[in-house]
Order: sequence, then structure tokens, then C-alpha cells
Amino acid sequence: MTDFTADLVLTNITKRYNDTTILDDLSLTVRRGNTVAVVGPSGSGKSTLLNIIGALDQPTSGVARLGTVDITALEGKELARYRASSVGFVFQDHHLLPQLTAIENVLLPTLAVGRKADAADALDLLTRVGVEHRADAFPSQMSGGERQRVAIARALINKPDLLLCDEPTGNLDASTGATVIELILEIAQQGNVTIIVVTHNPEHAARFGQCLTLRAGKLEAVNG
Repeated sequence: MTDFTADLVLTNITKRYNDTTILDDLSLTVRRGNTVAVVGPSGSGKSTLLNIIGALDQPTSGVARLGTVDITALEGKELARYRASSVGFVFQDHHLLPQLTAIENVLLPTLAVGRKADAADALDLLTRVGVEHRADAFPSQMSGGERQRVAIARALINKPDLLLCDEPTGNLDASTGATVIELILEIAQQGNVTIIVVTHNPEHAARFGQCLTLRAGKLEAVNG
């Protein structure tokens, strides 16, 4: 059985689109359970970096590994399993299905791993993120902060090793955004989950264990 439980190691990752280099011979090691913020200007490749780690995109060259597993070489069922069970995604837009309630949205990823939906687990996660009272509400009935909390619960339902967050506070007001960042950091403390967050907010980024700037296709340490 494939082991997706160890450190994340990126080695010489390069990504090119036609003649444009987005990521340039980039290397990074993140120890399991650590938290990392990535900052940088729009178009610097932050989302591309997350997509490669999450196996939503392939690098032009280089290797991304989680433990002994080459993420960039996964295919077929192993690739689907990695995306479904080893990685949780939280985006700027919550991407909740409007026709499903909060608890139904949280349970949706369990279908991809073929396990029986457990409403108790979903309700526990909604409680953990502070929106258990909205379990039966539809996205249109919730505030932006509530929808993003549900999206975080959904990302955690399959107990991922990696939580990848792409501008999770981008559509939220300052107060709500700060609360969501606090929640993400609490999740890191409560479980052995490696968290990588892309953000434009330097105050949010400074709260993570390591802050990196993506500039000219390379990562530069800000702190940690």
C-alpha cells in the first residue's frame, strides 16, 4: 500500500508555458505537520506551485515527493487516490455545490474514496470549524465566512496529509479572514497535517511557521 505520510520534498521543479518560465528549478522541503505561507505578486506562480503539489498539474521537469512516493509520476488509480485522500484543497472561492446542504457538501469527497458517508464525522468537522448550527443550510443561506468554514471541513473529511489553501481569505472581510486563518492554524495544532497557504496578506503569512516569497520562479525565505 502506498505511503503518503512523510515529508513533502520538491526537487528542481520547473514549469514552463510556451516560452514563459513560471517556476524555475525550485526546491523545497516541508516537514510533516509544519505550516508554510507562500506570498508573492499575482502571476508569480503560487497557484501553479500548489497545483503541482496537489497533482492537479504536472511540472515541465523536476520531482515532487511525499515520503517515498513520486507525486509527479502517479497515474490512474494511484493518482486519483492521492488527490482524493492525501490532499485537501481550500480555494478563494468555496466551490460548494449550491444544491447541497453544508453537511452534504462536507460528505461529498467521501464518494471519491469509496467509503460509506458518515454524517457523524461530517457533523464533528462542522462543529470543529464552528458552523454545526448551519449543517442543514444551503450555501446561499450562509455568510461568506460560514461557506469558507464548510469548505475547510470538506477538505478535511478524508483525513488528508496535506492541506493546500489558495487565497482562502481573498473573498472575505478583514475580520472574517483573520478568523479563518486562526482556524487553519488550530487545525495544524490539533492534527499532524502539513499546511501550505498561498496568500497576499503579509500579516496572515507571518503567523505561519515558515513564510516564503515566490519571486522570479524561485522561493526565498522571509522567516523561519
